[in-house]
Amino acid sequence: MNRKIKSIIAIIFIAVIMVSAASIFQNIGKNIKVDMTEQKLYTLSDGTKAILGKLNQPVKLKLYYTRTAAMKGPDDIRFFNNYFYFVQSILEEYASQSSGKVSFEFIDPRPYSQEEAEAIKFGLKRIPMSEDESFIFGLVLQTQFGVNKTIEFFEPQRQSFVEYDISKLIDTAMTREKRKIGVLSSLPVMGDDTSGYMAQMMQMQGKQPKPAWTIIEQIKMQYDVQSVSADANDINDIDLLLVIHPKELSQKTLFAIDQFVLKGGRTIVCVDPHSIVDQPDQQMMQQMQVMPSSASGLNDLLEKWGLSMAENKFAGDRGLAITTTLREGVMPEKLIAFLNLNTKQCFNQENIISSQINDIRVLFAGVLIETNLDPNGPAITRTPLISTTDRGNEWSVSSPYDLMMLNSANLMSKFYDGTKPVHMGYQVTGKFQTAFPDGIEIESEDPNIPPVKRTGLTQASEDCSVVVFSDVDFMTDMLAYNKTFFGMSPVGDNAALLMNAIDNLGGSGDLISIRSKGNLRRDFEAVKKIEDEVALKTSEEETRINAEIQGFQAELQKMLSSGGQQDAILSSELLGKKKDIEEKLYQAQLRLREVKNQKRQQIEGLKAKIRNFDTLPGPILILIIAIVLGIRRGAKKRHYISHASDA
Repeated sequence: MNRKIKSIIAIIFIAVIMVSAASIFQNIGKNIKVDMTEQKLYTLSDGTKAILGKLNQPVKLKLYYTRTAAMKGPDDIRFFNNYFYFVQSILEEYASQSSGKVSFEFIDPRPYSQEEAEAIKFGLKRIPMSEDESFIFGLVLQTQFGVNKTIEFFEPQRQSFVEYDISKLIDTAMTREKRKIGVLSSLPVMGDDTSGYMAQMMQMQGKQPKPAWTIIEQIKMQYDVQSVSADANDINDIDLLLVIHPKELSQKTLFAIDQFVLKGGRTIVCVDPHSIVDQPDQQMMQQMQVMPSSASGLNDLLEKWGLSMAENKFAGDRGLAITTTLREGVMPEKLIAFLNLNTKQCFNQENIISSQINDIRVLFAGVLIETNLDPNGPAITRTPLISTTDRGNEWSVSSPYDLMMLNSANLMSKFYDGTKPVHMGYQVTGKFQTAFPDGIEIESEDPNIPPVKRTGLTQASEDCSVVVFSDVDFMTDMLAYNKTFFGMSPVGDNAALLMNAIDNLGGSGDLISIRSKGNLRRDFEAVKKIEDEVALKTSEEETRINAEIQGFQAELQKMLSSGGQQDAILSSELLGKKKDIEEKLYQAQLRLREVKNQKRQQIEGLKAKIRNFDTLPGPILILIIAIVLGIRRGAKKRHYISHASDA
């Protein structure tokens, strides 16, 4: 056998061995995976493993994805291919970690096929691509007892919450009875009633009913949500009470909340010294000739829980303030009332409600202060949940009228850096005492009937638990969600924070460790710190110049108005003075522009240094290696030539 035939046979044997080895190792190593991502995106959380461990019946997961259509679709559809592989990998991990309780099946529904008909029957969302093709990307869960649950569409904005959504689907499918949550609010968080007489009246008037807040719709997916009247006498038959923006509640309603808490009812309270979402009705303002309050409070009860929130006082932090535009045509500026809590220092890492939270936005949040407790009373534990950094501080206004015309420079001038965090969220536990030790008297509508006295518990027999937030706007559609083509999608962890509190107080903490696991936000903390230092250096100068500009503008306006009251003809002296003030105003505006320009140049210079530091070392290192190799190669060549000539 010649050498050529031996080589061909060897190549064939090597190919057979490689194919066989690949097939064998593919089967042997199918369940052997290594998650190399920093945040372990492909590794199931302990909460998911706990939910899978509680499964008492088989669960089938069917992933519908029109992969064939996506491969030939436009760019915005082909984008989903990587997302699909991520979801598929996660679902395979569910099946492998479930001890055989979860089975997974991938289905590519083609046009007019039985699989497409099933996807339509289950209610999965379809996006038309052509006359025949539709794009489908959803999940169907089926149990052996006929329970069907679906994720209608895997939205791109929820890629960080895929594991949470799937685990919640499994958890709710296994739960026979949903827990009941009562919502008591002075705002229309539940939306308009779409049934009965009021709905008919709105239709006759051509009005569209207002939908419920998105956060309420999200809570409804997991709990049985009921409305509690803001004038309730008693609060019963619910597992958890959610109090949102309690304004001017009657004494009997305060007493009802007090007794619900003392009986062991878990409660979440969201108060606010100035809620942006609570906009006053303009017609009512004109009729009453007074500005309605947009503040809410529950200090009568909070004080018994060891907390208080002052009026017209707000949490601030220069480093966390968001740059925004207040009105059209106005340059963006930092608003000290609008904070983006995005560092670990802002969240209590020891509490399950806040430990996995990374990014929260609050607007005109109040300041929660720990009050002195009765030394002879029961022990109460107050645990901060969300806070500013150490540079945070409180700032205040003299009256709500100061907030009517927002001016970021004016508000910033009221703030001074502090030395310790300001708290905006607390969890409080302990055997609380009542705020009404002598009970209350309820007046009768009939003046001939004397008031009825009501009494109740004076102290809880078991530990109570309440969560208090000093902001309402953080859970609104304005801050917590973003409207997209696919619907309302969460922004940051605003919704996750409230859901964590509900899950924790409701007794189901398995989902908490999952909800925010996939948040990919990575802050350049050192860069942000340097930018904040630059902003701090120029902020005092900006504030001083802005004060000068406002003074010149006020003086000019006063002069023009007084001049108009005469013959509407300005004297030469008045014209000269006006010109002088306008020149001062112009020079002040130039100085302000120069200060802002210096700040911009310093920040851009910092970015350029960082960019050069990140990009230049690589090419420089390659150039050095190339030079060293060139020198080494030249030396070898000369050495070889010299030896050859000697020979």
